[in-house]
Amino acid sequence: MSITFPSPIFGPVHSRRLGISLGINLLPSDGKLCSFDCIYCECGLNGDHRPQQKIPTREAVAQALEQQLLKMQQEGTTPDVLTFAGNGEPTLHPQFSEIIDDTILLRNHYFPSAKISVLTNATQILRPQVFDALRRVDNNICKLDTINPDYIDAVDRPHKGYDVQAVIERLIAFGSDCIVQTMFMQGEHEGKDVSNISDEFVSPWLSALQLIQPREVEIYTIDREVPVKGLRKATPTQLDSIRDRVEALGFHCTVAY
Repeated sequence: MSITFPSPIFGPVHSRRLGISLGINLLPSDGKLCSFDCIYCECGLNGDHRPQQKIPTREAVAQALEQQLLKMQQEGTTPDVLTFAGNGEPTLHPQFSEIIDDTILLRNHYFPSAKISVLTNATQILRPQVFDALRRVDNNICKLDTINPDYIDAVDRPHKGYDVQAVIERLIAFGSDCIVQTMFMQGEHEGKDVSNISDEFVSPWLSALQLIQPREVEIYTIDREVPVKGLRKATPTQLDSIRDRVEALGFHCTVAY
């Protein structure tokens, strides 16, 4: 079973990390579009959920968002955050930058205290427009599960040409204005160990954090059903140990068990 989200607006939902979150899905509601094909993705595997609908237009996103914000204002429901997430990678939308500008204007008008967050796998931050748009939001939450290319190929399964070192360089360029998000898990897939909780993976990742100097680090583990068998949650003890190592470097770290 996989989860797909309505488009372009869903929720509000209660996020275990973000609070009362109004979701913005820039991708079709009937499938998944992503530059990763993570084996742990709650939306399923790319090949199993190819959408038939088109992506929502910039105008459709702005209209739907304003309608929902007005409704929430009238109901007295205040969102903590407007979150770009949904059925894949939001920065793939060709008008992502313009939609961010629209969202900032609407947020400022209806709920100026709400934050704008983008959950991104960071594959598109080499594109200047995407990079600049992410600098304009409150929380650009960028995925970095490991710096091991073999693990990335086996678990995150990015599009061809993905270069984790190039991504790290762009994360450094945010200048302590990004949040690094990392999935830790255990298990096997296609006869290979896909656990990334050992020091073999954690120590190089910590070294990358020291280069990136993120504002915050978010670590989490599997929460819902995943599309492949053999994967298991990291334990609270394992996550706490990793958190302690992150905080020993001076970074604020949150954990979602």
